[in-house]
Amino acid sequence: MAHTVDVVVVGSGVNGLVAAAELAKGGWSVALVERGERLGGFIATEQRTLPGYLHDTYSSWHPLFVSGAAYAVLGQDLHQHGLDYRNTDDLVTATVTDDGRVVLAHRDAATTARTFAHPEDGAAYLAMLRRFLDNADAIGGLIGGEPRSPRTLGHVLRLLRRERFTGTETWLRAALTSARSYCRSTFRGDEPDLLWAPWMLHAGLSPDHASGGLMLPVLAATLHRFGLPVVAGGAGNFVSAFQKLLGELGVDVCTGRTVERLLVSDGRVRGVVCGGETIRARRAVLASVTPTALYGDLLPADAPVPPVVRDQARRFRYGRAAMQIHVALSAPLGWRDDRLAAVPLLHLSDGSASTAIACAEAEAGLLPRRPTVVVGQQHVLDPSRVPEGAAALWLQLQELPYEPKGDAADELDVTGGWTKELTDGYVRRVLARVARHAPDLPGKTLAWDAVTPDDLARYNPNAVAGDPYGGSAELDQNLLWRPLPAASRHATPVAGLWHIGASTHPGPGLGGASGHLVAQQLMRARRHTRG
Repeated sequence: MAHTVDVVVVGSGVNGLVAAAELAKGGWSVALVERGERLGGFIATEQRTLPGYLHDTYSSWHPLFVSGAAYAVLGQDLHQHGLDYRNTDDLVTATVTDDGRVVLAHRDAATTARTFAHPEDGAAYLAMLRRFLDNADAIGGLIGGEPRSPRTLGHVLRLLRRERFTGTETWLRAALTSARSYCRSTFRGDEPDLLWAPWMLHAGLSPDHASGGLMLPVLAATLHRFGLPVVAGGAGNFVSAFQKLLGELGVDVCTGRTVERLLVSDGRVRGVVCGGETIRARRAVLASVTPTALYGDLLPADAPVPPVVRDQARRFRYGRAAMQIHVALSAPLGWRDDRLAAVPLLHLSDGSASTAIACAEAEAGLLPRRPTVVVGQQHVLDPSRVPEGAAALWLQLQELPYEPKGDAADELDVTGGWTKELTDGYVRRVLARVARHAPDLPGKTLAWDAVTPDDLARYNPNAVAGDPYGGSAELDQNLLWRPLPAASRHATPVAGLWHIGASTHPGPGLGGASGHLVAQQLMRARRHTRG
């Protein structure tokens, strides 16, 4: 069997969904091929603990999507198909240290700054945010646009006009600086570090990785401006809205189909083979896969790919593994600091001090003794996710080894990897860290469920070694060099073949940026050809 469309999109994570929808909206015929039985990649909502408790199995928070270009193009259509967000107008995030100290961030930056112990830190914090917002178009274009394109020069010139050489150099220095060093050099007190250093984990970094000095003001400004929106009724409704939109646009959605290989002839991609079926592409194939899969498995050996690209793809590095824990509660937690009851997402961390140690332990193959615990309380924003009067926790651990060699606390047996016994033991460690600040957690816990690094890797082939971010985001494998120094643009060496997804620029997150960038480039090229 064979049929032909303008574009084949491989993979239905957020970037595949965005690309398929934008191209179809632009009048292109599109086939979207997904190996799983449902669309969405790491976007799903399930009753994983008890009936009536809706848990976002993987990702949950959408500030990057609502602040991004894909939402500007597709947002109205998605809302017409049922997408609805719940957000906070006050407290947005917080950090709780081991000794119980609480630092809060409000949607209003000035309110946040007034809570800092040193007035000069409040002024420096607001100046940091103002400076980013004043240059958001240029900085956003540089870190979110197509790398190594002529448009990049325009963003650089815009930044130079506004910031002059000295100011532009300051931005460059921030990109080469870690979040810990940025906070040490900018602030006298530790509140900004406590608040935002743990957020580096959500960018696939640690507090000591370069580029944290740039990501910290970007993330802080984004959360102050856009909050922490969650999808009403669960993130699965985000996928449902896309599915309805794709149906309306006539996209051929093919689930349960694994792409076995790409068809290449005369130096150009011609389509895909999946489940014994050939789907031919007149104009392009967009592959939301890892570089390991693209250059090592899907492309034929005689495809026109330079040896250096294949070599770099073989050496592409994956980052730390992750785990999700979902907890059904009989009632909201009684936090020792009752302000935390209104915070949608908080971190249990001592900032760079403890999060950097946990990252180092994980990267050494050890289970962290004091992991940074991301605590999501989506029911604060969307009570419809739980039975009346109940609550739930969405716990994320982003500092884990895929193949543990030992336990930093010397308590858990790692023989055999992520066995049920090891998973149970580590969950107990994590819940004990939460209970230290919410003593009634054991009595209110009705059930819990864990998604281990093994589960992530089995569920999504892009989560190699349990890394949900599509590869390490360290500086040498990020920005101008993502995914590969010799293939850092979304257009690959094979004509008509485009690489999208978390492994590509601008990296992981729910913004859908790479799918949007490629869709817009294809449509611009077609308009130019017609003109």
